[in-house]
Order: sequence, then C-alpha cells, then structure tokens
Amino acid sequence: MSVADDIFKEMCRDILDNGCSTEGEKVRPKWEDGSAAYTVKRFGVVNRYDLRQEFPALTLRRTALKSAFDEILWIWQRKSNNIRDLGSKIWDSWADGDGSIGKAYGYQLGVKHEYREGRMDQVDRALYDLRHNPYSRRIMTNIYVHQDLHEMNLYPCAYSMTFNVTKEKGKDRLTLNAVLNQRSQDVLTANNWNVCQYALLLMMFAQVCNMEAGELLHVIADAHIYDRHVPLVEELIAREGYPAPKVWLNPDVQDFYAFTVEDLHVENYETGPQVRNIPVAV
Repeated sequence: MSVADDIFKEMCRDILDNGCSTEGEKVRPKWEDGSAAYTVKRFGVVNRYDLRQEFPALTLRRTALKSAFDEILWIWQRKSNNIRDLGSKIWDSWADGDGSIGKAYGYQLGVKHEYREGRMDQVDRALYDLRHNPYSRRIMTNIYVHQDLHEMNLYPCAYSMTFNVTKEKGKDRLTLNAVLNQRSQDVLTANNWNVCQYALLLMMFAQVCNMEAGELLHVIADAHIYDRHVPLVEELIAREGYPAPKVWLNPDVQDFYAFTVEDLHVENYETGPQVRNIPVAV
C-alpha cells in the first residue's frame, strides 16, 4: 500500500467519523436533479507527502496522471483560462460559449506585475527567486484575487503555493518544498488529483532549478465528502492498496516551458478498479 493510500484512508475515516454535517443548512452546490448537495466536512486538514520517499499516487483506484499533468501545465505553463487549450473535458461545465472560464486559474498566473527586478508574472517570479534568492521566505503565488472574483466562472479551490528551500545535512543539492493551500476540496473526486498535480509541479520546479523535490504540505480549509459519495468512499477505503508507482520526468528538460505530457513517465502503477458514475455537484 502506498503512503498516499494510508493518508487518504485516515483522512476519509476521520471525516466520516468526526466530521460535521451541513444537512439542512443553506449550501450553494446542487445535484443534477436540483436538490441540495450536503456534505460531511472537517476543518483544517493537513497532509504531508515526502517526494523523496515515493510519488503520492493513490493505488486504491487509479488517478489519471497524464490528464492531471496536462491540467497543471494548462494552468501553470500555458497560463490559459480557455478549455480549448486543455486535453480533457473536466472544465466544460464552467466554460462559456467561447471556452473561457473567466479571469480564473491560469489567467491570474499570467498577469504581469512590476517588481524591482522587472515586469514578470507570478510563475516567472517564483522561478526567478528560486534560482537567484532560494532562501527567500517570500516565494509564493496566489490566484484568489478578490477584485476579479466577479469575472471568474469558478472561484479557485487550490489557490496558493508557497515554496521553501532547505539544505539537508550531508547533501550538496538544495531541497525544494512547498505548501499548497486549498480553501475547499471534494475529497472523493479531487483529493489525489490535486496532490499528484502539485507534486508534479514541485518536481518540475525542482528540476529546472537544479534542486531535489522534497515535501509537499497540503492544507485544506474545508475537506468534505458529499452525502451521495459516502457509500462510495466507504467501499474505496475498505480496499487494500498496492505499492506506489515509480513516477519521473524527462531529465533532459531544463526549461519549465519545455515540459510536455510526454515527459511524464509512470512505471508499475497497479491499482484497484475505478469508481464509476460518481455524481458531481455543481
């Protein structure tokens, strides 16, 4: 069983056993039939993944790593807010007739700002500081921009990354760690998807900055399981998992903007059966 499996099981069991229900309260999400989508939730879930130990892919069921990688490239590398630039249909429900999701996600990362060192967007600023001032405690990004929320078709869920560099005893290379802040997460549909995405982002940043990918700390303000997902989660966490897969990036890529989906390599990824027909609240 992978470490990610253990963390996922423990988190879900804690939510189900000790969480608070929103049943009967005023909630925004609705099911396809129009009824309110209630949740069981826990506040302030914090999970830690050490990428030096293993890649944090769930094996209880398969996470589509290539699609997850394509989406993180869409947001962070292409800095796009148009679903026509994305290989999957994940964002279709939030796009307008032109394919835009508004001033959200990739749009915010691509906005250029004035710095002492020049005019850069958030991604390029983070990469610049990691290369030139790695011990800075100010290397972070934030896409939850209040003045643009009214023009976003979906408010960002995973909204902030804080990068922190350490030098481990006895090692020559620096270690790159990161904190992912997330305001809200649908645990069944999105937890391991987000974990794998930002683990891959950390790996890419570390590689192009000649560092080793270290720890990813995932902070979720509202970690929830929807009412109609409870039996699916119960079945999923009753499974036995498999060892974590080997996941690596093409080592020849040294430019963040040169990565493609083909540069992601996954070996020995054995999983349980996929969970089918998961209802999605919108």
